[in-house]
Amino acid sequence: MRHFLNAAAALAAFATPAVAETIAITGGRVVVGDGTAPIDGGTVIIRDGNVIAAGASVAVPADARRIDAKGKWVTPGVFAGFTRLGLSEVDAVKGTNDKSGGKSGFSAAIDVAPAIDPFRSPFAVNRAAGVTRAVVAPEAAESIFAGQGAIADLGADSNPVTRARAFQFAEFGEDGAALSGGSRAGAHLHFRAMLREAQDYAAGRGNFDDELLKAEDAKALLNVLRGETRLLIHVEGANDMLRLIELKRDFPSVKMVFVGVSEGWRIAPQLVEARIPVIASALNDLPATFEMLGATQSNIGRMKDAGVQVAIGMINDRDSHQLRYTTQYAGNIVSLQFVPGATGLTWDEAFAAISSVPADIMGVGDRFGSLKAGKAADVVIWDGDPLELSTAATTVFIDGVEQPLTNRQNRLRDRYARPTEGDLPKAYDR
Repeated sequence: MRHFLNAAAALAAFATPAVAETIAITGGRVVVGDGTAPIDGGTVIIRDGNVIAAGASVAVPADARRIDAKGKWVTPGVFAGFTRLGLSEVDAVKGTNDKSGGKSGFSAAIDVAPAIDPFRSPFAVNRAAGVTRAVVAPEAAESIFAGQGAIADLGADSNPVTRARAFQFAEFGEDGAALSGGSRAGAHLHFRAMLREAQDYAAGRGNFDDELLKAEDAKALLNVLRGETRLLIHVEGANDMLRLIELKRDFPSVKMVFVGVSEGWRIAPQLVEARIPVIASALNDLPATFEMLGATQSNIGRMKDAGVQVAIGMINDRDSHQLRYTTQYAGNIVSLQFVPGATGLTWDEAFAAISSVPADIMGVGDRFGSLKAGKAADVVIWDGDPLELSTAATTVFIDGVEQPLTNRQNRLRDRYARPTEGDLPKAYDR
């Protein structure tokens, strides 16, 4: 009990915002996160949870607590573009898996925000790796419309939700077909029919079919139809994306964002023309399914070169647990610049793809994703290039509050790194 109370007190200390605290991070290589080049010997000023200034020749307030970052990198926190963070501890254990609405009978109305659990181990593990915000999406159960996702922060407190009901998530392509009777034609009809039913519900028309769409689901889809809520759609194949672009013409107010997008490079000009941003998987280069036959690691680079707004995400790629891979994926995209015949991103573009770009795509770029003045102070200090695999985060701020970097994994590492005879079970003898 004493250990529990001590741990709770430590957590509370980190969860309480520093009132009127001013912090100056000086001498580091500052990355603003908006795609501009790093600034050597830069300074970042944090006050009351916000970034006040970041760059070269920034005056340090006299009352500031100074952090010397000489020889280190200072960046905005990683904004994980697509995750199921906090919705599952062990995917195969039903009692810990809250990704979908299950057999509740609801679809679009499902709201994952109450299910996001900040006490699950992936929060601390990924926070220690420099991830500070995440897009958290539901998983489809019995309908192509999975429900409403949230923007979450990874702070060490009990309030992880930054914005609830931030978007609607839907499945298309092979997964959408499987949820619509096994047919892509069925998925298209399903999509149109549910949106039309939402329109009928809003208009009070007597032909509203509550067998197809519950009233609560209709209310949630109305926000999508009005363009008030983004619609994130998982789609991999080029042909499926083209068909969705056609559907968008029938529902022009819908703000579509494509997720996954393995064959996006094939139709990059059409994506640009339709003004559809994408949250793309970085390393899909093998045809895991027939809708991904055109997958290539050059996908993101080619779309970016064509003018598509591209962020990096991790749909169905350990997206409940391993958000920390995001920096590695971005670094791999940078390395493609040096592979003959491949297309990657510059370092500046790649870091923006995991910070400011996903925040902009999700409509919260005015508050998160970069170190521009006025943004929330999600700031990470690294002991080297954050896109290098061997680099570690040494200090993490979320909303200007310095966060603990301990987690179950590094505690187990430390416990068993140098075991003492008699202190540990014999199973750990070397």
